[in-house]
Amino acid sequence: MTDPKTLADKLRSGQPVITGWSMLAAPIVAELFARSGYEAVTLDLQHGMHDFKSGSDGFAALALGGAHRIARIPVDDNATASRLADMGAECLIAPMINSRADAEAFVKAVKYPPVGERSWAPFRVVMLNQQTPDAYLETANEQTLALAMVETRTSVDDLDDILAVPGLDGVFVGPSDLSLALSNGEKLDPNGEETARVCGEIAARAKAAGKIAGIFCIGAAKVEEAIAQGFRLMAHGTDMMMFDEAARAYLQEVDAATGSGPAARY
Repeated sequence: MTDPKTLADKLRSGQPVITGWSMLAAPIVAELFARSGYEAVTLDLQHGMHDFKSGSDGFAALALGGAHRIARIPVDDNATASRLADMGAECLIAPMINSRADAEAFVKAVKYPPVGERSWAPFRVVMLNQQTPDAYLETANEQTLALAMVETRTSVDDLDDILAVPGLDGVFVGPSDLSLALSNGEKLDPNGEETARVCGEIAARAKAAGKIAGIFCIGAAKVEEAIAQGFRLMAHGTDMMMFDEAARAYLQEVDAATGSGPAARY
């Protein structure tokens, strides 16, 4: 990452940013994402194997690798949001934010007074940012992003109220859960037409409110679609899937070269 601008500055200026998605609780995997060219990397504490320790270690690895540091917290775990902000997160994503009250509680954990109620102890983040504590405080509320996940019918219905929460910087769409909600649990269809339509509406409403919109993309074509819809933070590329696909590809190469197959290897 050679661009000196912060993640918040990039997204607010309309610059698209693609984040890798780390589920494996190994700091070097996050660092490899960064060194491969990902501008940002998200550590997943909701569905991934990350916890507070691996998240903290992962942020240090990302700083070393030169990528922006993002984390998705577990459901209803705003205490972890505050702790990860102290450890170096530039952006916190909170799942299952279904109301204005949910968003307000999340913001309180991420932002300092007068916007929120975050307690003061940013000793690790100032190291990673190479800042003094005073310099960090001056811009922390603006530069530490709070994104609420929109992935249920309730959150879509209450989106304008959620977006109106002071200190909430934007929303992040989970299209898989959203597709389940839109179909009343009948099908998982994250790349379907109806899901895409609603995602586009969410991006438009976020933009109208002056907020950032992010989304998880399943496939490179979805990244292009998301940018056209107005999203600016796109997650694309999950470490577990990458390892699985790469391992299968390596074995297929061996099979093609040797004429062997799985049965011949075991």
